[in-house]
Amino acid sequence: MRSRFEAFRSGDVEWLLASWHLSTRPVSVDLGQNPDWQGLQIVDTVDGGPDDDIGIVEFRASYSTPHGGLGVHHERSRFIREDGRWYYLDAMS
Repeated sequence: MRSRFEAFRSGDVEWLLASWHLSTRPVSVDLGQNPDWQGLQIVDTVDGGPDDDIGIVEFRASYSTPHGGLGVHHERSRFIREDGRWYYLDAMS
């Protein structure tokens, strides 16, 4: 999760796509309107340990708005491990 946040912050589309599970990965990611990400707070985790193949991360990512305000993106994300590597699957509603 933290590496995906840093990829969003730095605009690293290549890493975002590489860290996305093939079954849900988009063809491309447009970060043209990417906000100025400020910080990441992990709120909760479910599973995702050394013996798990799935995990959930709830997080809040803060960002600056163009007019000096602050926004927060709050999400519960599902991850899946394949061949020892974690991939982002999707956001849970």
